[in-house]
Amino acid sequence: MTAIRFTSMPTDQAEAYRAAAPDANGHEPEIHVSNGDGINCRHCQEDVAEGERYLILAHRPFPRPQPYAEIGPIFLHADPCARYPETDRTPAMFLEREGYLLKGYGPDDRIVYGTGQIVESAEVAEVASRILDRDDVAYVHVRSALNNCFTCRIDRA
Repeated sequence: MTAIRFTSMPTDQAEAYRAAAPDANGHEPEIHVSNGDGINCRHCQEDVAEGERYLILAHRPFPRPQPYAEIGPIFLHADPCARYPETDRTPAMFLEREGYLLKGYGPDDRIVYGTGQIVESAEVAEVASRILDRDDVAYVHVRSALNNCFTCRIDRA
C-alpha cells in the first residue's frame, strides 16, 4: 500500500482569504458565526466551535480553471488557526462524520475515472492509499459525501 499524507489548505491561502482576497468566483468571503453544527475548517481540519466566526467562500483546489476543476463552497476559521500537519493520521473530525467521497486525479488535474467512491470515515486513509497505488493517479481529493464540498487533499508521502 502506498504511504499517504493528508494535505490541508496552505496557510498563505487561508491568510489571504481572511484578509478578504476574492474567492474562486471573485467575491469577498462571507463572515458568519457558528452555531456549532458541523462547520469544519479546511485549514486546521477541526470544527468551528459555537460562537466562533468563520468564512464561507467558493474554492477551486486546482492550479488553474479547466473542465474538471470543480468550484464549491468551503468553510474556514475567520481567525488564525494552526494548519493540520501533513501526516498519515486521519483528522479526528473525519471520524465524527459518516463518510466521504474520494476521487483520484491525474498529473493533469483531471479526474481519473473509476476512482470515485463514497467510503466510511474510518476507511478514508486505506482507500486513498489504494487509489494512489495506481500509476495514473497523482493525488486524491476528500470531499463531503453529502454536498461534494472539498475537504482536503491526500498525497503520496
